Amino acid sequence: MQFYKEYVNQAIKDLGFKQLTEIQEIVIPEALKKRDIIGCSQTGSGKSHAFLIPVFERLNESNPQVQTVILSPTRELALQLYDAVVHIASFSETPIDIRLYTGGKDRAREMERLKKHQPQIVIGTPGKVYDLAIKENLLKIYTAQQLIIDEADMALEIGFLDDIDAIARTMPKSLQMMVFSATVPEKLKPFLRKYLEKPFEVNIEDKSLSSLNITHRFIRVLDEEDRDRGLFKWVEQLNPYLCLIFANKKENVDRLAKTLYQKNENVVALHGDIPPRKRKQILKDINRLKYQYVVASDMASRGLDIEGVSHIINYDLPKDMAFFVHRIGRTGRMGASGETISFFTGKDAHAFEFIEKHNIKIELKGTKPPMKQTTKKRTSKPSIKKDTKPTRKKRR
Repeated sequence: MQFYKEYVNQAIKDLGFKQLTEIQEIVIPEALKKRDIIGCSQTGSGKSHAFLIPVFERLNESNPQVQTVILSPTRELALQLYDAVVHIASFSETPIDIRLYTGGKDRAREMERLKKHQPQIVIGTPGKVYDLAIKENLLKIYTAQQLIIDEADMALEIGFLDDIDAIARTMPKSLQMMVFSATVPEKLKPFLRKYLEKPFEVNIEDKSLSSLNITHRFIRVLDEEDRDRGLFKWVEQLNPYLCLIFANKKENVDRLAKTLYQKNENVVALHGDIPPRKRKQILKDINRLKYQYVVASDMASRGLDIEGVSHIINYDLPKDMAFFVHRIGRTGRMGASGETISFFTGKDAHAFEFIEKHNIKIELKGTKPPMKQTTKKRTSKPSIKKDTKPTRKKRR
């Protein structure tokens, strides 16, 4: 695994990458050929560095113009990409101007800075980039050679496709466009046909799903009351390192988090109605081990990089099973084992059709959980080894 630029090699070594992931092996050579790309893969597959490495390999560090624009649907995801870009750039002897454009920042200051000089790499949410590039005509994205759209299906769901379309229209015809998404919904296809020329397509979802080191338990329940009983029984016994509990409705996210808190669990709710500043603090607290349980909606947690997830509980199965992929992909990463517990009713036949199609091995269980797991006291995250189920000290 050797790249043309030495500082890129140094950054990859610093990250501890011993070999490329599957999507990186496939995408990087094609991206370096300047091909348009559609990449489908799950969270945790190494997708970000599959496009970031080619960005730096193609970057002209001495050119002070905008060369790459990376669009991400949420502030949190954009910030994660920004941190990854800054990390790679930190190994370059030549300074690289990288700027993050999301809501909640000092807009006047951003505009004044753009009047003086342009960034070389832009990372931002579609709405903010549209504001500075199209409405204000200050961010000169028409000089870019690459446009990367991350989590494109999520951007579509949130309603950013019109902004992205307007941004793409102002960019040169020679532009290389790379679009990464968990799925490619029908409503996204006209946009892809409009802007991508004979794109190289890669989809590694099927293989990665069956190869994750995860035990899947499916528990049949009769109704919501029965589902609640089952959930709380499992929570009493699991004692996980970090458990994400997914619910389809925001109301259930709040209700379950409140009930678990009353049961003396270290728990927090995460959904789209939580103000951005508070969400940011919650994410910091999660990674600082303040919480053992996170009750979340799909949209609030999509693509977020939360480390050390040992258990996933699906309070209910998503109507769109593409979200099931996002959920389970947060555990069983990097050789570590994980466990998912999913509650279902007789109305969830569609879920099992999806699961059978994707060769996911499952265990059908009653609502009775195993004996309570013991735990060693911990004050920091352990290194997770294969076939171990990390636990941590409960704290308030």
